[in-house]
Amino acid sequence: MSEKVIMTQGDIKRTLARIAHEIIERTKSSENLVLIGMHTRGVPLAKRLALYIENFADVKVPVGALDIMPYRDDLPHQNSRSTVTGTEIPFSVIGKSVIIVDDVLYTGRSIRAAMDAVIDLGRPQSIQLIVLIDRGHRELPIRADYVGKNVPSAHDEEIAVRLKEIDDIDEVAIISQPMMKVIEGCSSGGNQDEFNE
Repeated sequence: MSEKVIMTQGDIKRTLARIAHEIIERTKSSENLVLIGMHTRGVPLAKRLALYIENFADVKVPVGALDIMPYRDDLPHQNSRSTVTGTEIPFSVIGKSVIIVDDVLYTGRSIRAAMDAVIDLGRPQSIQLIVLIDRGHRELPIRADYVGKNVPSAHDEEIAVRLKEIDDIDEVAIISQPMMKVIEGCSSGGNQDEFNE
């Protein structure tokens, strides 16, 4: 198994700053904007983006945390209910410009689940998507509106996003491993956002 770092702490910082500027430029009314991070690493990414937006545009953007496990269609039903980490969205999504934040976009199934979860909370004005890494291999017609880095990858490779809030380090690595160790396209550890979808 070999590992190659493809984004350093500085790369991640610059990428999030760029995405924050893009959000400000594209958003007509920042007062209507909310960020919802997908557990696990999408949550700290959303919080960092909110801080950048506040620094750049002097606008406080509400941030929520979304648990998608009950909405996944690619896990056994009993497993999808057993590791729920909890949705914490202390605001209404009705009529809001919602931006979902995740670390890695892969098949698109996690994002479909996230959209279902958000819509269950109310009807937003719009839903957009931010991902730090887009690794390709889509199984659903889903694309990100804001992408930190496109990383072409093979099915037997893993994209490991590590963040200081969880992993004590900021970096993104691509890990090559034997095909037999990859379980149904899932990668990165055991957290729901780490299925690289």
